[in-house]
Amino acid sequence: MKALTNHLATRQFQGFVVHVLNNDEVELVVVPELGAKIISLKNLRTRREWLWHPKDNLKLFKNQPSDDFSASPLIGMDECLPTILPCDWRGRTLPDHGEAWNQPWQVDQNVLQNGVLTVSIQLKTSPFIFQRTIELHGNEVRFSYQLSNLSEREESFIWAIHPLLRLTAGDKLDLPDSTRELLNGETWIDDVASAVPEKGCAKVFAGPVSEGWAAIHNEKQGDRLEFAWDPAENNTVGLWLTRGGWHGHHHFAIEPTNANDDSLVVATQRQHSGTVAGNSSVAWQLSLRVGL
Repeated sequence: MKALTNHLATRQFQGFVVHVLNNDEVELVVVPELGAKIISLKNLRTRREWLWHPKDNLKLFKNQPSDDFSASPLIGMDECLPTILPCDWRGRTLPDHGEAWNQPWQVDQNVLQNGVLTVSIQLKTSPFIFQRTIELHGNEVRFSYQLSNLSEREESFIWAIHPLLRLTAGDKLDLPDSTRELLNGETWIDDVASAVPEKGCAKVFAGPVSEGWAAIHNEKQGDRLEFAWDPAENNTVGLWLTRGGWHGHHHFAIEPTNANDDSLVVATQRQHSGTVAGNSSVAWQLSLRVGL
């Protein structure tokens, strides 16, 4: 099979610098200045756009560190660290959805010429430097992460990828049987394209998982988006669905994570969060497989 040629271009979009990575299979668009969020993820074979934004209005703008996530552009895929719910931790006030999603990240210009996008951020409140590298391998988007602790003592953290996905008729949630058994009979996960949770929105966690993957597939369209990760690195997956129950929005999320609660305080009390030793680093990986 002929190897695909990867491309990385830098453009302007709505006043922001965006980086576009693509080949013949997949394209994604990253905005480093806005939390390094991914605002587009397309299957170029089927032309499906997987990422959601409100009312088909793709509008980018900046937020302040203390802003509620609901007041953000609500576009695409964000990184949540070191918490998702706002909380007070070790005398630090941690904001909604963490410290990384609304702050500018730095781009490593040295690797751009190789078609690799590496971005990083030093958090303002927590003693972390967070780095993410994205590379394309055919229809697979590979994410490599490194979290470095700048303090001398061990630190706890929650990490979760936060992809708001656009569902269409016929979409089905594909999970390992071992993961589905951990969801305690939640019925809305059986028909995420049309089901309405009891309160209009719901989030559930499955963990510890023994198989690190979850996917949306559509047999009629011949399309699939699979999240794959090492359960030894992140042993939980969160599933979120809103059908108007959260600020009137309709979207779905598959969230590989290292915690079984959105609050760093609660997750740490349950001894179910990530840890990184003083003056040390931890690393993990995630892959998105776009298409069949």
